Amino acid sequence: MDNRTDMQPLGDDAAPDRARPPRMTAASHILGVLRQDILSVRLKPGEALSEKWLTARFGVSRTPVREALMRLAEEGLVEIYPQSGTYVGRIPAASLPEAVVIRQALEGMAVALFAERAGAQDLDALEHLIARQDALARIDDRDGFHAADEAFHERIAQGAGCPGLWRLAQQAKNQIDRCRRMTLPVPGRMLHVIDEHRTILLALRKRQKQAASEAMQVHLSAVLPDAETLKTQFPDYFS
Repeated sequence: MDNRTDMQPLGDDAAPDRARPPRMTAASHILGVLRQDILSVRLKPGEALSEKWLTARFGVSRTPVREALMRLAEEGLVEIYPQSGTYVGRIPAASLPEAVVIRQALEGMAVALFAERAGAQDLDALEHLIARQDALARIDDRDGFHAADEAFHERIAQGAGCPGLWRLAQQAKNQIDRCRRMTLPVPGRMLHVIDEHRTILLALRKRQKQAASEAMQVHLSAVLPDAETLKTQFPDYFS
């Protein structure tokens, strides 16, 4: 397994690693970059994380690197074994169904409230995000597609007047996100997601909160059969 000890940074994605926004601590910057690399599966489950490589990548001492790794371990994204090494955490398959239930409860409530409270501007914003996803899917921009997908769900919570529901959902879905990112290369998968979003939006335009909530439940549950397929294809990625 590649420990990246002597490797260069991760291509273009690593270009901004040394430049962090003002007032952001080094540990927070490293945390954010590594979290995104893990959730996007640029850093793969089970991959070794060498402190030497990380300090060179970010141009810092070991202290902020270790702080960031400890915080990632608390999130279940990194596994630290004293005297052995640090690795990208494998995806805990047994925890996925519970994470889906949590997300369904939170976003089911958000979409129902959206149907009651949102205005025409909120609906148009969702339409715009679906159009953006469609354009990104056509050029196979998976990172951009995922960002637009996140924005779609966040916009529903905002239109519902409960942005906190989205923040809570984000806390529950780290492991789900890794599975979802792994399915995006599957032919037709991005277009299928778009169709599900359109079904949700159609119910919202009709103010059919029950139909919108049910469409959201179906949309969010798709990750479970996907995960079973992924476990067969990538058994070393799961615990």
